[in-house]
Amino acid sequence: MPVPAISFSDDQASAYDAITERLKGAGVDLDREALTPLAEGASSVLAVIGKAGSGKTLLLAQLVQALERAGVDLISGDWEGRRRRERRTVAILAPTNKAASVLRTRGVPATTIHRILYTPVYDPEYEKVAEWLAGQGPRPEIESLTDAALDRAKQVYDAHKSVPAALAAAGLRGSDFITGWKRREDPLDIGLVDESSMLDEKQFEDLKEIFPSLILFGDPAQLAPVGQSGEMVFDRLQAPHKLELARVHRQEADNPILDLAHALGDPSLGFEAFERMVEDAAGRDDRIVLAPRADSDLMARSPVLVWRNVTRIRLIRAFRTAHNAPEDALLPGEPLICDGIELPIKHRKKRIDLEARGLIKGAQVVYLGPGNKPGFSRLHVVGAEAPRLSAASIVKIEKPDEEEPFIPFAARMGAAFLHGSAVTIHKAQGSQWEAVQVFAPDLYAAARSGREEAGQALWKRLAYVAITRAEHRLIWVTRYMLSKPQSGLTIDDLDVPAAPLTLEGETS
Repeated sequence: MPVPAISFSDDQASAYDAITERLKGAGVDLDREALTPLAEGASSVLAVIGKAGSGKTLLLAQLVQALERAGVDLISGDWEGRRRRERRTVAILAPTNKAASVLRTRGVPATTIHRILYTPVYDPEYEKVAEWLAGQGPRPEIESLTDAALDRAKQVYDAHKSVPAALAAAGLRGSDFITGWKRREDPLDIGLVDESSMLDEKQFEDLKEIFPSLILFGDPAQLAPVGQSGEMVFDRLQAPHKLELARVHRQEADNPILDLAHALGDPSLGFEAFERMVEDAAGRDDRIVLAPRADSDLMARSPVLVWRNVTRIRLIRAFRTAHNAPEDALLPGEPLICDGIELPIKHRKKRIDLEARGLIKGAQVVYLGPGNKPGFSRLHVVGAEAPRLSAASIVKIEKPDEEEPFIPFAARMGAAFLHGSAVTIHKAQGSQWEAVQVFAPDLYAAARSGREEAGQALWKRLAYVAITRAEHRLIWVTRYMLSKPQSGLTIDDLDVPAAPLTLEGETS
């Protein structure tokens, strides 16, 4: 069969053929670019697995393009057009904001699983604008929007395919056009899920209910979700429902980061021998750095990755001390990690609102300053399409050798946060940064423990996940030391849309 005009390896081409055949059976013919209505009762799950660099993202991107050429409608999670009986749809999903953001930077219009599970309810007047932007209706006449504002909205939508971003560019706030959120009741069609090694059983079951055709993309060498005994949701699938990409695709120059990650597959490799490989790589290539101490400036945007919670807490303490952060307040620019939404059942709608806008557990956030109401914080949600918001916040700063965290300020209820200058490798899955600091003493401790996960030494799984979080530069930190900051904390480096969405009083 003809495949996209791109250099596929044999295993990628075979996987593309298998996916194409599976979709044809579901009424989506990518070869002929022809669609038939979704058949009732038909369902299937297919997994494409491979280690870092095996070409999963390239395959996913080409598949999305082929689906769009065939006329399949893209569901973004921020707005859905009118339902048509013959309509076929696809959604590209990731478990976290950061993972979805990584895909979007590579040209894949991804959203989070939360954004698909919960859909926004639009004001009818602005629903007409959304339909026009998506090519499903005529250009509207809206009293509150000038022609220039509509033109700006169209320009932003054409560039980003995001209705909320387009309406924000027209000068609207989220509360102007989104009146609420509801859990999805009707099923969709085709679901493509990246970073599926992070899925737990509950998420997997939810996705199977929503998507009759579900295709998972995942890395079998990563860490399984906590509480699943080292098993990932695709482990129980058998051929032909599980496709494996074995060949490593490299850039024109060899990638030393991937070389190190794949070396961990050698069962005879010990920690000391691996650390010598890191040293040798650092001597040959400046993309690998051997550092005697963690970089406190880099920690503000790219956390140190550790295994043990006690190490994480000590590094956070050292980071805040190095930046002269006060005990009773946060400084603008300090990084946070969302630890969940603490709201009672009666505030379910507010919880859905916050989660749908990016504040899900594990989301990376930068503190911008206090909000206009007591207990509220202005926040930048890293990787969210509309990153700026204000929300009631409960910030917990953990301290070494103290059982209870210190809370510099807190609302009675709202979004809970931990400090984000250091995170565990488990929490880092699905994220990538330009440069990543890996705390080697923790990996050595894991090696000394002798622990295994799913038949492999735990330290190797930890090292693999930590190393592959680095896009361009890996910093291997060898000692329990922290550098002095060369500059103060800032928020000037954060990209923000011209007219960001805002939340008002959602947790008051």
